[in-house]
Amino acid sequence: MAAAAALASPLALAQEPIRLIVPYAPGGPLDITSRALAERVRDSLGVVIIDNKAGAGGNIGADAIARATPDGMTIGLAATATHAVNPWLYAKMPYDAGKDFAGITQMVRVPNVLVMNAARAEQLKIHSVADLIAYAKANPGKLNYGSGGNGSAGHLAGEMLKQKAGIFALHVPYRGANPAQLALLSGEVDFNIDNLAAAAPNIRSGKLKALAVTTLNPTTLLPGVPALSKTFPGFSIDTWWGLVAPAGTPKPVLDKLSKAFGDALAAPETKTRFETLMAEPVSSTPAEFDRFMAAERAKYQPIVKASGAKVD
Repeated sequence: MAAAAALASPLALAQEPIRLIVPYAPGGPLDITSRALAERVRDSLGVVIIDNKAGAGGNIGADAIARATPDGMTIGLAATATHAVNPWLYAKMPYDAGKDFAGITQMVRVPNVLVMNAARAEQLKIHSVADLIAYAKANPGKLNYGSGGNGSAGHLAGEMLKQKAGIFALHVPYRGANPAQLALLSGEVDFNIDNLAAAAPNIRSGKLKALAVTTLNPTTLLPGVPALSKTFPGFSIDTWWGLVAPAGTPKPVLDKLSKAFGDALAAPETKTRFETLMAEPVSSTPAEFDRFMAAERAKYQPIVKASGAKVD
């Protein structure tokens, strides 16, 4: 009876717009991909309105999703930060990432890439990950790397690389990914692990040298560049986001949402659109996405702890 009532809700009949909360500001990749999918599900779900609620590293928007009525009419984005990193980074969290949400589908995977200033790489004769590690071991304390700030994806990926390789490189935090990339281009830092979408133009122009991607497998978005997992089996630290609903949302509603958004993600037009952002569309069932997010939280806990990053 409950399932029948759920399917007869406005979600199924498209009598009201669905609200999709994006916990970040307009104009970024998470916002752009959400708007693209909202257009593609119009025929199956009706109007989907994007509601940007930025702040506190994504926590404000994620909390709004968690507190919404669990009827499928308010859904939102879960991202690496909000559902895998922030639970360990923030001293106090307004929501429980493991209990307050129900997965709908993963949406996107964006590779991160280990890059060096091309001129610096040539000067140090570093042409591969093996060369970078050999140089770091032969010259302890001489390498540094930049990131968009303490606890950022670039910081945590750098710490994971240091752990796996048994090397030291001084972390230099900047106020955002763009200043960190400018520092790399100017030679202020030796290497970064950056979002591929941000690094790609400078890789293409020859200003940055790509040594490896941090996805488990090489990506077609950057042909010829190996994955770090080739050197360190199992190494996988990339950027992802997907769709969630408040915990308690009925399974038939989750399944309907998952199918509609999954079909939209599988459309060739979606792949073409996302490729401009260096993003790969990835769909999953609600249960698969729940398991994925749980595994990501478990993965990031020791990484955040080892990094020493904390937000009070």
